[in-house]
Amino acid sequence: LVDRALTPEYSLDSYGLVERMGKVWQRWVILACCCLGLVACQAAKPPLEFAPDGAIVQQAIAFQLERTQAALSRQLDAPPPRFNVSQITVNTIEAIVVNSLPAYHLKGVYNLKLFLPRQTVTQKKNPFELYLQRQQEGKSWRLLQRDIDPRTEAVRWSSYLVDVNLLDD
Repeated sequence: LVDRALTPEYSLDSYGLVERMGKVWQRWVILACCCLGLVACQAAKPPLEFAPDGAIVQQAIAFQLERTQAALSRQLDAPPPRFNVSQITVNTIEAIVVNSLPAYHLKGVYNLKLFLPRQTVTQKKNPFELYLQRQQEGKSWRLLQRDIDPRTEAVRWSSYLVDVNLLDD
């Protein structure tokens, strides 16, 4: 029996094990390469270090308020009130990619002081939700507004330039 086990006709390769194992390993290598390729093709999230600063967030909130106040003023046929945005607290920042450019989804609260013709109104801890995107050249930011088409349920983005030169400090 011992002599038979060592003869060439009973070697490991006589059953084609080496060839079968080679094909199995080839399949695993191909599968691993495909998985790595798919992971590498996903858009990387932008780093939080490049998130917008307080001035950008303040101007984006002010821009949203200006648009809302302008629409209300047209309906009421009255001049839009002056206001001051302060005490901005960002609670969450999520890095996302919109149209192949880095963007940030921010949520938080702010205080608002409205200067009306006969009184001043102060509102504390108003919630906000912003989508801000740095432009490719890195010099400007855009406020993004997410819209969903009711017919197709597709997400569309509108964008507005955030001009930090308009800040009233």
